[in-house]
Amino acid sequence: MRSYTLTHVSDAVLIRNLARLVARDRATTATLLAHIAEVDERKLYRPAGYPSMYAYCVEKLRLSEDAAYKRIQAARAGRRFPEVFTALAQGKLHLAAICLLAPHLTPESARGLIEVATHKGKSEIEELLARRFLALRPPVAGRVLFEPVGNLTAASGPEPQLAPGQVEGTQVQCLPQNSVRFMVQFAVTQSTRDKLRHARDLLSHAVPDGDMGEVLDRALEVLIVKLERRKTGRARRPRAVERVETEGRHVAAHVRRVVWDRDEGRCTFVGADGHRCAARRFLEFDHIDPVARGGKTIADNMRLRCRAHNQYEAERAFGARHMTQKRQIQDVMTGLRGLGCRAGDARRAAEFTGALHCATLEDRMRAALRFLPQRR
Repeated sequence: MRSYTLTHVSDAVLIRNLARLVARDRATTATLLAHIAEVDERKLYRPAGYPSMYAYCVEKLRLSEDAAYKRIQAARAGRRFPEVFTALAQGKLHLAAICLLAPHLTPESARGLIEVATHKGKSEIEELLARRFLALRPPVAGRVLFEPVGNLTAASGPEPQLAPGQVEGTQVQCLPQNSVRFMVQFAVTQSTRDKLRHARDLLSHAVPDGDMGEVLDRALEVLIVKLERRKTGRARRPRAVERVETEGRHVAAHVRRVVWDRDEGRCTFVGADGHRCAARRFLEFDHIDPVARGGKTIADNMRLRCRAHNQYEAERAFGARHMTQKRQIQDVMTGLRGLGCRAGDARRAAEFTGALHCATLEDRMRAALRFLPQRR
């Protein structure tokens, strides 16, 4: 067993070894990021039974949430701009610097930003970016962050870049030590704020102290019931007699209820090592035997799959190129609808681009726009 006691090492050797280890650590980190980037690009986390690279790093590689978030962000920046890996290995940039620079890197700016950030600390780079881009980027919309709070006081200092699932911000209320509560902090629009206030006013008799946590809890109870009815087919009074089979891809409510309960509201994909995907978000009802090959929409032929593993199975069944083309056609239709096209026109124009083999999404969009005037 290796000993980590260094009391016997001389001062000169200790300093020299430390410098060597730091240099080795930088090179190892750059190589690690390159591996993360390539696994991410090939989506090798899917056959292993994970819905995302983030889940693979946290659950399989046992990285902390913060470490996984930062390394994936840096790895993706390095894949787009390989000079990032070189700068890290040479000690010109540290991991925090790469994460700060990543949102601003473009083919035109990458080299210059790396040069001006070389050997600078985190606060210096933050100031540099603030001056160059005038204002820091706003927080990602819809990002909700949680952290248990107890008898805490407000912290000070700049907000760190944190991984999903951790608190961003500094305002923390003081709560009794025996209170098991969580601080939830996120930004909302004025419309959402007005709705919360209106709900608080309507609940004034039931929640006289206006506790927004209680108001939000009651609102979520109502929302969850509605969403479960829509997503899982759950109903207060299920029909006594229900159809056994439905036509095409439509999944009847009673089938959704059976499949959701049987699969426990979780992706059913199992990797080669026996790991079952733990995803409970972006779940989709997937046909085991595809409809295109005669599969029926019945409970025994349905399963829950997260979006990543649903796409993975489709690529295995029909080929990655075919599924990429299919997704692009769907994106074209969505884009045309966003431009104000009627649903029928958008569908026909998108289907027209299906004849374009090996075309990019941009090429398909241009072809669809040229097609539209011909239909008028």
